[in-house]
Amino acid sequence: MSAVDALRERVSREVDSGYLPSAQIAVARHGELITFDTFGDPEVKQPRFVLQSVGRTVAASVAWKLLGDGLLRLDERVADVIPEFGANGKDVVTVEHALTHTGGFPFAPLGYPKMLDRATRLASFGKWRLDTVPGEVLQYHLTSVAWLIAEFVERRDGRTMPAYLQEEIVAPLGLTFGLAVPPAEQRATVAPMRCTDGDGSEVDPWGPWYLNDPAVVAAGEPSHAVVGTAADVALHYQALLAALDGDDRIWAPTAVADAVRPHVVGVPAGDQLYGGGTVDTAMGLFVLVRGAGTPNLPSTGSPETFGNSGAAYQAAFADPRSGLSFALLSNGYPKAGYDYSPRGRALLDDAVNLAALL
Repeated sequence: MSAVDALRERVSREVDSGYLPSAQIAVARHGELITFDTFGDPEVKQPRFVLQSVGRTVAASVAWKLLGDGLLRLDERVADVIPEFGANGKDVVTVEHALTHTGGFPFAPLGYPKMLDRATRLASFGKWRLDTVPGEVLQYHLTSVAWLIAEFVERRDGRTMPAYLQEEIVAPLGLTFGLAVPPAEQRATVAPMRCTDGDGSEVDPWGPWYLNDPAVVAAGEPSHAVVGTAADVALHYQALLAALDGDDRIWAPTAVADAVRPHVVGVPAGDQLYGGGTVDTAMGLFVLVRGAGTPNLPSTGSPETFGNSGAAYQAAFADPRSGLSFALLSNGYPKAGYDYSPRGRALLDDAVNLAALL
């Protein structure tokens, strides 16, 4: 059995057994796909998937473009870009604090339908309060920072984030990513989210389960509601690797190089269900870096490997040393949101480690 076949078999096993409703993988190197496979019956032809937290790298790459184009600086205060944000002591939060999940407002609320209206979003920014001193605690900011990235785009470029993403990144790369995708388009092209252990009616409100509502995905929450294929994700990473090698057509190489190095290293605070951990995690600019042992990235990859995983059965990365990128997507989620069972953890660990060895 070839290495690619072993990877396909490992993922397809979980679909064939009924553990997952469907899944998709893609591996790429040198700007080209090595494999791109869909398993199960995702209910639409040639499906895209809701990327959940795997989409953070897409949102991150928007911020990296702003930084590389001189439209944003890491050392400026968020309130200098978005004055409405500065209330309640948040005037000291910098752009770097926000992008490294050390801003101090990890559970700042902005759910549906409030997220639909820009004026309401800005009012919410002002109401948010600090839980910790900015810069002192690494704790995942589940949705709040991505909304700040979206507002950075509007303040410094003038376009909405969906338009900016489409025109500056998606179209030039020939990808099919979408943000704020209308419900009719979702029904035709996106694998619907499916609860793997129930009907999804009684679930924790902070998890991926709210993404089973087409109206929520259409609202375009920037760090979870991006839709795309595993091939889109793997090829987006290939473009970022090309930037690291000096290709400046989309991103400034120096901006990407700075973004994918560790800026903060520590054990993420908080409950495990919301990203809290027990081992050191290296954080770049809104992206994880393998470093000495960051979870959800391949132990078989180099320390420079960077990426993001998504609840509960998704992961993606790129390894600058090998030039390889990988994405695993699924439309399944358990009621608990995250699957920390031995079987759930083994699926992600096996998939990323097999892929990194190709």
